[in-house]
This record gives sequence, structure tokens and C-alpha cells, in this order.
Amino acid sequence: MADGDRIVIVGAGVAGLRAAERLRELGFDGEIVVVGDEARRPYHRPMVSKQLVMGAARPTDTTLRTYGEDLDLHWRLGTRATHLDTVERVVHLPGGEALWYDGLVLATGVVPRHLPGSPRHDPRVRVLRTVDDALSVRRCLQASTKPAVVIGAGLIGNEFAASMRHLGRDVTLVGHAQAPLHRFGTRISDSVVQLHKEHRAKLAMKSEVRHWISTKEAVGLHLTNNKLLVASCVVLAIGSVPAVDYLRGSGLDVEDGVLCEPTLFAEHANDVVVAGDLARWPNLRFDEVPRRVEHWINAVESGRAAAENLIAGRSAATPFTPLPRAWSTLYDVRLQTAGLPALGEDTVSLDKGITGFIRGGQLVGITGWDRPRAMLDWTAELERRLAVPEHSPVPAEAWPETDDDRYYDDRFFDERFAQRLAERFDTGERFESGERLDTAERFDTQEFYAEFADELDAAAESRW
Repeated sequence: MADGDRIVIVGAGVAGLRAAERLRELGFDGEIVVVGDEARRPYHRPMVSKQLVMGAARPTDTTLRTYGEDLDLHWRLGTRATHLDTVERVVHLPGGEALWYDGLVLATGVVPRHLPGSPRHDPRVRVLRTVDDALSVRRCLQASTKPAVVIGAGLIGNEFAASMRHLGRDVTLVGHAQAPLHRFGTRISDSVVQLHKEHRAKLAMKSEVRHWISTKEAVGLHLTNNKLLVASCVVLAIGSVPAVDYLRGSGLDVEDGVLCEPTLFAEHANDVVVAGDLARWPNLRFDEVPRRVEHWINAVESGRAAAENLIAGRSAATPFTPLPRAWSTLYDVRLQTAGLPALGEDTVSLDKGITGFIRGGQLVGITGWDRPRAMLDWTAELERRLAVPEHSPVPAEAWPETDDDRYYDDRFFDERFAQRLAERFDTGERFESGERLDTAERFDTQEFYAEFADELDAAAESRW
């Protein structure tokens, strides 16, 4: 990319923001246009199903900060891309506007699935993906004291159920599987069941909605187990699908996200890279099968990697081979994963609270139940075992050095704040002044955003 070029980023989430940030770090001085369908600047999405829906944080508390100085971005928020022409290198916008590009980053992520047969126009039946979704759910909860229901027993569904119990609201978690989070293995799912019981959250597993009943006072759900639930608010958390409608007819393979090369360059297109939940690429750390990874840390890392490779060019690009990591906090218990546990054909107990997932005799993933320190060690061991195949290095002049931190936390802190933070989480760790906190591996940042808002904002003044 030359300095006079224009790079367009479609998607104003964390992947798009970190891509823009990395472009500037690498010295790109051309125009960067960020197109996003939401009217808000990029924000911390994991807070949506926790602090925001509970009212413990304001929408402004979720806004993501950037490393470094002003990135000089041209924001086109509240604007949904309508079509992509990869031949003419144009992103089409509403009203017939055509936005040309020299380089393109696709980072539109995913959209929530809607349950067939559900009353989509009933304001008491909501999905939970965006800040506006969380605010709508809050209003729904405030309008009535009746119980809440969440359909879907994945991470979002379990987080929402835990949030409701924190508020003292009765809640029922409905799922078609045997147990919540069953894909994480029986040890995790059994522990989640017990945790919900301890906090008096109700479970309706191996169940689906047979009939919906909407009245003025409440929403009724007749389940396949013949139970009838009455709710003031129903949240649909049954997964998501890639946001690819604007890419149909572009020549890109959008069967499940956008098919990419190992370097995140889109197949069948020039100067187009893909990042975040939208990218379906072969992670050569595991095999050559293209897959999508819907995790926050992956969105951060792939956004930066996509920008690096776009600048380096296709011939000099380096395969993106991360070790996926994810986390969640249910009540006060921390759940973590590393690798790709879904690839496992068998499981093995590695340590107290640590489960390994085995494929063909090879450890391919791990999960941890409230063992953050042990997970650090086992994640390092997993990374060692899953060595990345050698590849041709990128010329040094095309790949300027950057610091080691490629995680998402974008705030610094001083010694006094670090001391309080360590005491708050009883870690025994202390940090030097000016060090960046790797929250992805140590703490759950959103858990203390509200509590330490003043310190965090003050500390942000000393960031790069």
C-alpha cells in the first residue's frame, strides 16, 4: 500500500478498530475509512451480557480506546454496506454511494440467529448482541418483575442467566442439549449445572419451545417437556451467523463466513483481507481445514494480523496461526479455554479443574474451571506442543517491530492502581508502573470496569 492509497474497513467492531490501529503503527499514512452499521464507536462487546444488561455500566463505559495518538480515521457509522464489487474495487453504500478502495479489510462479524416461530416483533423477545440490545433488555426488565427466560445454553445464555441472578431476578435457562456448555466437556457442563443450582437459577434442558403465547401482561412459552414458562423478558441466545449479505454476488466464497488463505487474504479477490468472526481460514497450527473462531481475543489478533499482511502484500504475507483463547465469568467463577477443544475426540484430566481434549493422540485444546494460574501454565504447554510449521519470513522492511502485547486491553495503570487491582483479585501478583495488563490471560477486565472506572480513565492518560 502506498501513502496515497485508501484502505476501507467494513466493520466497526474490535477487529476493524485494531486493524486500523495496526495500519497506523506500520506507518500507513493514506486514508482509512471505517464503515459500521451501528451508530456507536467500537465498544467492549463482552460487557453487553454482563455489566451493561445489569445496569452496572453505562454505554459510554464500553467504548474502546486506541493505543497511541489519534488514528485520523474517517468514520462512516450508522452505514451498512450493501454490496462489494471486487473487480472495480468498490464498496457500495446506501443511496447509490460508491466507496472505492486500494485495500479492503472485511470485519463485519456475525449477527444473532432468530428462533423460527418466535414473536420477533414483540419488544419483550430480544437478542443480546449490541449495546442497544442490552438497553432494550434493561427496559424490558424494568417494566415488570416477572421472571426472565433465556433460550440457548451457550456462553451468552449462561452469562445472561448469571446476570439475572446477580440482580435477584428469577430466570430459567432453556436449552436443547443435555447440559449447559456441553461442548466444553462433561466436567465443565456438570460444574455449570451445579453452579446455577447454587444460585437458584432454573434449568430446562433437553427442551425447546413448542408454542409462544403473547399477552399484554407477559410472554408464555410452552416447552416440549410440557412446562409452561411465564416471562417479562425472553432473550434469544441460540448462536449467530456470519454477516455476509452484502458480499453475496461478489465472487467471494461466503458459505460460512469468508473463505481465506492461511494469511487471511480472501480467496478469489485481490487486496482483500478478512478479520474477526467473519474469517474462515486454515490455522496451520492445527491443520489445513478452514474454520471460523468466534472469540474476542481472536478478533483483536486477527484484526492486527490482517492489517500487517495487507501492508506486506500477498507474496510476503505470513500465515495467521494463533492459539485461540477465550474466557467467561459465571457468578464469581472463571471459565477459560485455549486451543480448539471442539476438535477433541477424547478428554483427559490434566490437573484439578483442567481438562485436555485429544485428537489422534495430540492435545488440541484445554478448558479450565476457576484455575487461572494453572491455565497460564497449561496454555504455554499447549502452545509448545502445537508448534507452528515453518514458513518464509516476511522481509524486515515490510514488517516493523511492535511490542509483545497483542491482546485487547488498551489501558495502562500506575502502581497504586496495580496494588488495588492485585488485592481485589487476590492474585499475589504485583505490576510495575506503566506495564500493560494482559487481561485476556489474568483477569476479566469487564469485571472491574465499573469499580475502578476513575482509576482506569486516569491511567489511560499515560498510554502510548
